[in-house]
Amino acid sequence: MASAETIFISGVMAAGAAGASWFSRDWVGSALALVEKNIEVELKAMRIKTLHLRKYLAGWLYLIVIVFLLLWFGYGSPVFAVLAILLMGPLPWYLLRQMAKHRREKIEEQLAGSMTTLSSAIRAGLSLAQALEILADQSPRPIKLEFQHMVGQYAMGKTLQETLTEAKDRLKSENFSMFAAAMLASRESGGKLNETVERIATSVREFQRLERKIQSETAQARKSAVYMALAPPIILCAYYFVDPINTTRLFTTLPGQIMLTFAILLDVVAWLWASAILSPDI
Repeated sequence: MASAETIFISGVMAAGAAGASWFSRDWVGSALALVEKNIEVELKAMRIKTLHLRKYLAGWLYLIVIVFLLLWFGYGSPVFAVLAILLMGPLPWYLLRQMAKHRREKIEEQLAGSMTTLSSAIRAGLSLAQALEILADQSPRPIKLEFQHMVGQYAMGKTLQETLTEAKDRLKSENFSMFAAAMLASRESGGKLNETVERIATSVREFQRLERKIQSETAQARKSAVYMALAPPIILCAYYFVDPINTTRLFTTLPGQIMLTFAILLDVVAWLWASAILSPDI
């Protein structure tokens, strides 16, 4: 009898989920389109293909719904179900932000070397467009992709000013903005571009030296932040062997689930806050 009751409840849940999906398909489709557009812009800026992006987003949404239903109806915990949405929902944006940050840092590291190559090419008598073509061929990834895009846009008829302005807005890098501004100013005023680029390259190297110094001096603090974030779940597991009854109540009773949820959220917020404080911009 219990088995038949379980099958009946599962069938009702499945029918309800299917009905909700059917009647809300227009709203879900609009929301997915909005999210897809936002993420697609960020991925294209990082030169990442966006093929089948809608399918991946829909799959992630269905996974969130499945986890939500399992925790609410299967485990009997609406608190943990809401917690799953709070943690899983922003995860794609967080990963996208981390990818963009890592790519921007690599471009910043490669920029000084690219400017030195550009200065040498201009000193050899090449035009700015020809020097950019050399950078598009010889630079390492990912900055190579940016120079290739700039050369391609210039070859398609855009002016150099438009190409550099679009690249500056896309990369959102202070060093590249300074580099682009120097190239445009020298092109308009007729100054010695190679000397200007060399001075900027020196400044960029000095910024990179300061950034590496800050990273090395805050490395131990960043490790401590990770250890502090991992300490609560480790202590919880250890405490289970000391007092298994009360520890189990954190997962089986409503007050315990609420306390555990707040503890998890505070732990995540504290780790993100510490990461932001220990990653200062120069």
